Amino acid sequence: MAMNKGRAQTTASPRFKLYPKYKDSGVEWLGEVPGHWKIRKTTWLFAIGSGTTPPSEDLAYYGGDIPWVTTSELRESVVVTTEKSVTKEALRDLPSLRLHPKGSVAVAMYGATIGRLGILGTDATVNQACCVFSMPKGIDAAFWFFWLQMRRPYLISLGYGGGQPNLSQELLRSVRVPTPPEEEQRAIVAFLDRETAKIDALVAKKERLIELLQEKRTVFITGAVTKGLDPTVRMKYSGVEWLGEIPAHWGTSFMDKLVDPLRRITYGIVQPGEPDPDGIFMVRGQNYSRGWSSSEDVFRVSRDIEAPYKRARLKQGDIVMTIVGAGTGNIAIVPDWLEGANLTQTTARIALDPRKANNRYFSYQLQSVVGTVSVELTVKGAAQPGLNLGHIAKYRVVLPPIQEQKAIADFLDRETSTFDALTERVLGAIDRLKELRTALISGAVTGKIDVRGEVV
Repeated sequence: MAMNKGRAQTTASPRFKLYPKYKDSGVEWLGEVPGHWKIRKTTWLFAIGSGTTPPSEDLAYYGGDIPWVTTSELRESVVVTTEKSVTKEALRDLPSLRLHPKGSVAVAMYGATIGRLGILGTDATVNQACCVFSMPKGIDAAFWFFWLQMRRPYLISLGYGGGQPNLSQELLRSVRVPTPPEEEQRAIVAFLDRETAKIDALVAKKERLIELLQEKRTVFITGAVTKGLDPTVRMKYSGVEWLGEIPAHWGTSFMDKLVDPLRRITYGIVQPGEPDPDGIFMVRGQNYSRGWSSSEDVFRVSRDIEAPYKRARLKQGDIVMTIVGAGTGNIAIVPDWLEGANLTQTTARIALDPRKANNRYFSYQLQSVVGTVSVELTVKGAAQPGLNLGHIAKYRVVLPPIQEQKAIADFLDRETSTFDALTERVLGAIDRLKELRTALISGAVTGKIDVRGEVV
């Protein structure tokens, strides 16, 4: 059967050639594959298993010399060391706790880490949230690792069916994989190792550039919100050691003294039920991690949640703050199109009293060293950092006169646009590099491009 060359060439760079002959794979999403490749189920290719968590109260099961892998340790890399280890007694007493050989591929099946991957760098056990593919037959484990990276978004989408997303072993056992001869698999892996390492190095450099831009932006904002715009103004000690001096006519305050007394500082509600395209917006931290997402990307839920919904309703101009997870401390101002929306429980609302506090000025102050130090001093937890509303209420903030707050906010709106434009440009370049990485992996492991001649 003739190959649709146009479709194949759009998968990755035109520099790569096609295979000389293709055939129908029999798998709808995959289409055609090289004529000499075979399609096999994962159950033909691997021993597939999992693990368990030994009872925490039984100290005899922990502290041994056998690594025990949890899903938090699956980071798209080789797992060499683990936070916890188990004993030979645990292996003996718990039949579901199995020792998986070095080189096995593990995937997180549910929870916040769903779809995360790792290759065991040593013989190890795993918890019950990991699915392990070991003892490969006719397939290179590294080829399977790249294949899972390519197919992960679709597999995760199959795991969403209400409640906690779940990649079951049954689902993973039913996956059909296109497999070239093993020598060819190793050539594909060598190519992808080399090319993805180049891309990853470029991404790392650009991410470091973003860090430097953000550091300079923070320093610039901090100077304006803590020292003002007049370099000749008389200064005084603020009374806060890490804050230092502020203009003599400014004061300091606690955050809860500046909020609307009828609305206060609150957090959102547990995200309920199924999505409803005509329902109420539910704001999550990811919606403003890089400026506000479009309305199509903000989750909506049924209006039946009206009773609990009232507590954390948003108004235009409110400040929202991520209080749980990797983005803890992120800040944004609610735009007009989100008037009447609500929050998830991982996001807080700070509704300021406009007679005392300019929302734009305090948004900048919370993005400055004033905000970052406050977060660092009060955040709790390492694996899942979080902020307490009581701590946010007692954040010590600088308080200029209201007209000066507005002038500083206007100044920063103009001046930070340069930093923001540069950052967005670099982020766009990172997105394109990641798209290229994905396209290379997808094209190589599905046979849409022939990379055998690319390996020296």
